[in-house]
Amino acid sequence: MISILGIAIGFGFMLLIMLAGLHVATTLFATAALGSWWYFGGTMFQPLGTMMWGTLNNFILVSIPLYILMGELLVRGGVTERMYVALADWLHPLPGSLLHTNIAASTLFASISGSSVATAATIGTVALPSFRKRGYEEKWVLGSVASGATLGILIPPSINMIIYGAITSTSIGALFAAGFVPGLLLAAMFSGLIVVAAILKPSIVGRREAAPPLRERIGRLKDLLPPVFIFLTVMGSIYAGWATPTEAAAVGVVASFVLVAATGNLSLVMLKQSLLATTSVSAMMLLILIAAFYLNFIIGVLGVPAMVSGFIAGFDVAAWQMILLLTILYLILGCFMDSLAMMIATIPIVMPVVTSLGYDPVWFGIYLVIMCELALITPPVGMNLYVVQGVRGQGTVAEVISGVTPFLICLLGLTALITAFPEIVMWLPHMQGR
Repeated sequence: MISILGIAIGFGFMLLIMLAGLHVATTLFATAALGSWWYFGGTMFQPLGTMMWGTLNNFILVSIPLYILMGELLVRGGVTERMYVALADWLHPLPGSLLHTNIAASTLFASISGSSVATAATIGTVALPSFRKRGYEEKWVLGSVASGATLGILIPPSINMIIYGAITSTSIGALFAAGFVPGLLLAAMFSGLIVVAAILKPSIVGRREAAPPLRERIGRLKDLLPPVFIFLTVMGSIYAGWATPTEAAAVGVVASFVLVAATGNLSLVMLKQSLLATTSVSAMMLLILIAAFYLNFIIGVLGVPAMVSGFIAGFDVAAWQMILLLTILYLILGCFMDSLAMMIATIPIVMPVVTSLGYDPVWFGIYLVIMCELALITPPVGMNLYVVQGVRGQGTVAEVISGVTPFLICLLGLTALITAFPEIVMWLPHMQGR
């Protein structure tokens, strides 16, 4: 019914209209609609309404707006800013000083946010004014913020993992557990890169200031307690068996609400802003999800997954070589596609190939999230690049791109490590009996 040439034409059409500036959801739906009309004469439009309802009528998806709201409350309540200052005090002695704070703050905020874009915007807003006063080399500042923010979808809770689990019927708890070790390892790799760069070229860290008094640093440790408390509340309730990931998200929202109220920063205006931002982001993500499910339905009916799987299997290469080929493919796709759309659109095609090679669906989920991280900082459409540039408000995005380039090596290095040693990903899921 469809040929490899037809698949290439359809994919080329999708990239073309995406580059023309159409919204991601519109792009996915237009591609699906064209395929439906071309091959079926439009008869496949009939199941669209039922499919929209079936896609959104999923209890696990309720967690998406809840995790977004949790992050919004903590950001607008000032929790994140105080957390950043406390981390800066304790990481001051390291070579690279405040650059490490960007990575550490992104790591900690990722554990309560679930979104890389939100992490980039939050940490960028808090961090950039501090660096301008201290004379740091700006490209390293921009690179550490944009790259550190990618941890938002690797360290649980992660919205991308939730969507992957919903699409593939993979355990969200197992995915969250699998993201811990790679996430912390990537944060360590980012910091290691900064240490090496600061030693080889001390000028990148600008003017070094005296560390705050010990008493002051100890006093600020209390500002690290709220995000740690939220993280332990959410993840602890999941792994203790008290709550599902969706219920845990609701618990996290309540805990965030109480914490912000306790600091005296809760107001009707702040609450309204948080709810409006949550509604906007959630609507965008769920619209993309609906369009992607419709596209996946059309390519499934056309037999594209089986055809592509058979085509790739014909290469007769080793498992690690196939992962290398897929990584190259995702690097190319990441230059043109939104990371979430790239993930959703390729799952039905690529997943059968990877699982047939013996890789666990949980492992593949983490691998796919790392590919999404690469897409977030890969020009020309890497979302984190533009978020950080928007927060920066001066210069050009080319400087942000220059800044993230060294950090791309760490992401590729992590991909190689989890491919060579899958237990890096699977150790914690196995510990919990996955």
